[in-house]
Amino acid sequence: MSQSNGPAVPADSPGPPGAPDPAVDAIAAGYAFTGPALDLGALLWDGKCLPDRQIRIPLAMLNRHGLVAGATGTGKTKTLQLIAEQLSANGVPVFLADIKGDVSGISAPGAPNERTAARAGEVAQEWEATAYPAEFYSLGGIGPGIPVRATVTAFGPVLMSKVLQLNQTQEQSLGLIFHYADAKGLELIDLKDLRAVVAFLVSDKGKPELKGIGGLSTVTAGVILRALTAFEQQGATEFFGEPEFDTSELLRTAADGRGVVSVLELPAVQNKPQLFSTFLMWLLADLYGGLPEVGDLERPKLVFFFDEAHLLFNGASKAFLESITQTVRLIRSKGIGVFFVTQTPKDVPADVLAQLGNRVQHALRAFTPDDAKALKATVKTFPNSPYDLEETLTGLGTGEAVVTVLSESGAPTPVAATRLRAPQSLMGPVGAEALDRAVTSSLLYSRYAEPVDRESAYEKITAEQAAAEAEAEAAAAAAEAEKQAKEAAKAARSAPKPEPSLAEQVVGSGLFRSLARSIGTQLGREISRSIFGTARRRR
Repeated sequence: MSQSNGPAVPADSPGPPGAPDPAVDAIAAGYAFTGPALDLGALLWDGKCLPDRQIRIPLAMLNRHGLVAGATGTGKTKTLQLIAEQLSANGVPVFLADIKGDVSGISAPGAPNERTAARAGEVAQEWEATAYPAEFYSLGGIGPGIPVRATVTAFGPVLMSKVLQLNQTQEQSLGLIFHYADAKGLELIDLKDLRAVVAFLVSDKGKPELKGIGGLSTVTAGVILRALTAFEQQGATEFFGEPEFDTSELLRTAADGRGVVSVLELPAVQNKPQLFSTFLMWLLADLYGGLPEVGDLERPKLVFFFDEAHLLFNGASKAFLESITQTVRLIRSKGIGVFFVTQTPKDVPADVLAQLGNRVQHALRAFTPDDAKALKATVKTFPNSPYDLEETLTGLGTGEAVVTVLSESGAPTPVAATRLRAPQSLMGPVGAEALDRAVTSSLLYSRYAEPVDRESAYEKITAEQAAAEAEAEAAAAAAEAEKQAKEAAKAARSAPKPEPSLAEQVVGSGLFRSLARSIGTQLGREISRSIFGTARRRR
């Protein structure tokens, strides 16, 4: 980790050189907590690191949400790792989104070196290489990790609209489609279920159904269908289905009492930012829905780190932003803390930013007018302080940050430029083989590894269509058979009679019939005389 000359301070700082500075004492006093706290690092003041002035964050305040921000390469990931390690050590489970694939090292002990030793000495840290209990997940099994899947129904129309990039009208229409499927008992488990319902509604048989679900237009349904098809072609099919991931798995602790660090491996889906950011929001929303109200705790149940948070908010609809704001505001009472990780505070909507009481701001750059504007906006989000924050934020080195957190009383602490501690786990990814072993040896792997495809909307609609087609084919065949029978009968009636044979002509002639009658009469008399004794006697 590189060092800097420390933050700038006002030119009229009180006291002669080398004398205790009242401002330093005031800042340090703001971080002298009585209860359990995480150690972030040592105070930076007037170009010096003061190892006896420790900057900390109360453990009980980590459900009050926070922000870790800074330019690329300033040390945000290491800050996440540092906080996650101490949370785990205090028995608090942690969730980390690993966008670049370099957080898996938390499961392995760190490698001691000169830079780590130097940093530990500067901030009065007793550094010891330590591995932490970890589980590794992946979206739908793409990439290494235990597959995390959600059903389409659980995902819901608001989040689905976000990943399909639908406008507000189309989002409302998708909500009607979800309502229709629920009313008809059509379970939406995977994407082919949703596509089957939409395709049915735009078919000739389904169009009458559209009129009964709030006037959904065929055009809008067609747009949704095309968006679904494009989404499937991007490889998103694997993310939806069963077995659906039980988010309570994220709340586990290890046998030794340490919190399990759940790492969602996302490098394989880096090119689908809307998908993975929205999926993270689903995890958070599902946690909120499944946990009871607990109020303020001595330590949170889970701390959730939402990396690349700006991707979540880009192009978001009003309904989606309202959903995020409500979740962030209310989930604190469930014992869940959320840290958003991004480049500048302006990446986060104001209503959400207002909920983030704990702030770790790494260095910002001011190379362009837009950068300068973002810098000024960031400074305005901090409480008043004796630092020249514009100069301080541009002068921070890697592994340094400006910090303000919520004290044990809930009030903001003084702004403190801080040289952060070094993580004790491996600062980098573990090897592919080690990662695979960790995944396949997990007790959760057998529970979630194999997908299950049971009967749902797609199968029901397909079966109904097949039955309807078979019935139509049978009716058509019967109609064709009846038609052919009628035509045969008609043909038989209208066909010319064949010429009779010679025998038939003889038998049918009048002479033959007269001769036959004469012979018959004579023969009859002879038989009667014989029977009744009236035969003529010969003389």
